Amino acid sequence: MTMTRVAISIFSAAILTSLALSGPVMAQRVVEGRVTVVRDVDTVVVAGTPVRLNGVDGPETSTAAGRDARRFMVNLVRGKIVSCQLNGDRTYDRWVGTCFIDGEDIGAIAIANGYALDCARYSGGRYRHLETPAARSRLPRAGYCR
Repeated sequence: MTMTRVAISIFSAAILTSLALSGPVMAQRVVEGRVTVVRDVDTVVVAGTPVRLNGVDGPETSTAAGRDARRFMVNLVRGKIVSCQLNGDRTYDRWVGTCFIDGEDIGAIAIANGYALDCARYSGGRYRHLETPAARSRLPRAGYCR
């Protein structure tokens, strides 16, 4: 091996090691601030960062239930500081995380109030007990959440 190849190999190994060690630290972070946009019941924009609420299965805004759910979330977060624990995953343009107002999980609040369902594939079933019977009969569960 030439000196150049040795140097490139060492440099590449150093970069890969650095990325491997810093991955979890960079993957999880907290975003805090006011919600500037509520896209729907399971997607909010906090301090300019779009956040998909992890494990929350909300109806689409093209439906009456989706518009009602969005309105609920707008009223819930209006004027409040929201803190989101991001898990490092992304879906489309959104970071995935769990968001809180005064220590209360806003996804759990939406589900407990009948505006969304648990998405067990991503929540591990942690919200299932919060689903209302009315929401279970009225809201369609996304295929990827079954």
